[in-house]
Amino acid sequence: MTLGQIVTSRAGRDKGKHFVVVGFSEKWVLIADGKSRKIDNPKKKNEKHLIAQRYVAEAIGSKLASGQRVYDRELRAVLELWNGGLHDQGGR
Repeated sequence: MTLGQIVTSRAGRDKGKHFVVVGFSEKWVLIADGKSRKIDNPKKKNEKHLIAQRYVAEAIGSKLASGQRVYDRELRAVLELWNGGLHDQGGR
């Protein structure tokens, strides 16, 4: 998994929801969606409880990698695009 990658939760109360990978912490993947999980308070999730999608939001990933601020509206926009049919086209 990489920063900015779209993932789907496969376990827990958020099962089936899509998120963006916003960081890593020891054995956890930090995920956020800009709505229920904001970028300032990402959810810690075990990697085995996530399904990695092929699509990577490279603009968000590069901002996160360089330490620039990422806004919740950017996460929501990427996920709206993803939910709007991008995943039906196989990603990218």
